[in-house]
Amino acid sequence: MTETVLWDYPKSSASYRLRIALNLIGEPYRIETVNLLDGSQKSAEHLARNPQGLVPVLDIDGQRLTQSLAILEYLNDTRAAGILPEDPIARAKVRALAMSLAVDVHPICNLSVMRHATGGEEPARTAWMHHFIAPGLRAFETLLGAFPDGDFAFGDTPGLAEICLIPQLYNANRWGVAYDDCPRIKAIETACATLPAFQNAHPDRA
Repeated sequence: MTETVLWDYPKSSASYRLRIALNLIGEPYRIETVNLLDGSQKSAEHLARNPQGLVPVLDIDGQRLTQSLAILEYLNDTRAAGILPEDPIARAKVRALAMSLAVDVHPICNLSVMRHATGGEEPARTAWMHHFIAPGLRAFETLLGAFPDGDFAFGDTPGLAEICLIPQLYNANRWGVAYDDCPRIKAIETACATLPAFQNAHPDRA
């Protein structure tokens, strides 16, 4: 069996998602850090892994995969991960919930985008993050209203929604974005914080 290797940067939201998912399904993996701060993602070595110059990259089952959402789907399909509902309607709604952050908020709050747009100087960079993260989280909270009450967005276990939400909350806290007016989000955050899969994926531990 080939070793599973995650090419990772601890504070990358997309990499954080994969650490959570791999931990949830109990998939053994080794981390290789790609330092985004010193430009290692643009090295010839890393561009050979991913021509986009991004993390994460996952070597698994003898394959090399990129794009966290695509990898999460692969893990769900090949490991019976249960991170998406079986019912097509519920699956579409959970995907939409997760993508409201992973597709619509995360990319524009990527550090490279923020620096290009703001010059990376204060107070512009913090204002940029607040401008996009705060309404994104409020929209996520509103979307949660269509799901049954519980510790998690759908069902009794964390899934794709939590895998995308928790890294975004880490970024919200980094940038001082308040979300105390989002009780369902706060409840999910509290429930996930008790689980080793989330604890061990945290950037401070990665």
